[in-house]
Amino acid sequence: MHKIAVYPGSFDPITNGHVDIIKRGQRMFDELIVLIAFNPIKKTLFSVEERLEMIREVIKDCKNVRVDSDDGLLVEYMKREGANVILRGLRALSDFEHEFQLALINRRLNREMETVFLMTGYKWFYISSTIIKEAASLGGSIKGLVPEIVNQKFQEKYHPNEERL
Repeated sequence: MHKIAVYPGSFDPITNGHVDIIKRGQRMFDELIVLIAFNPIKKTLFSVEERLEMIREVIKDCKNVRVDSDDGLLVEYMKREGANVILRGLRALSDFEHEFQLALINRRLNREMETVFLMTGYKWFYISSTIIKEAASLGGSIKGLVPEIVNQKFQEKYHPNEERL
């Protein structure tokens, strides 16, 4: 049986923690879809097109991983794609309650869906897209916390006239 998993998130921006989950997830499933999902609560810095471009660059060497975007219900997207596993990353106990609620509502909406949780690598335990955006907006270096393409995009956004290091 061909196992297709979807790793949904806003990925605004993709971090090395996300990349860790993607690389580990690609070994577990025949196909992994990194899905930029619409979240009406979150205010994004990067457009969907910018996020798609960054993620495509990051996963270009991953043979069984692709990126997509959708603004509807996750379970409906998964049904269209023939996927039945939701892959989610956990950093801390504080993530678990929210993720558990999402897993339960997705299971309620479609009994065929399963959610698999992976703990992020210990090096990325403390980072989130929100913290990355905050640090970068205040002039902090995010080099090494995000893929190089993301670091470059932040430089372009916050320091467009400075020479690249």
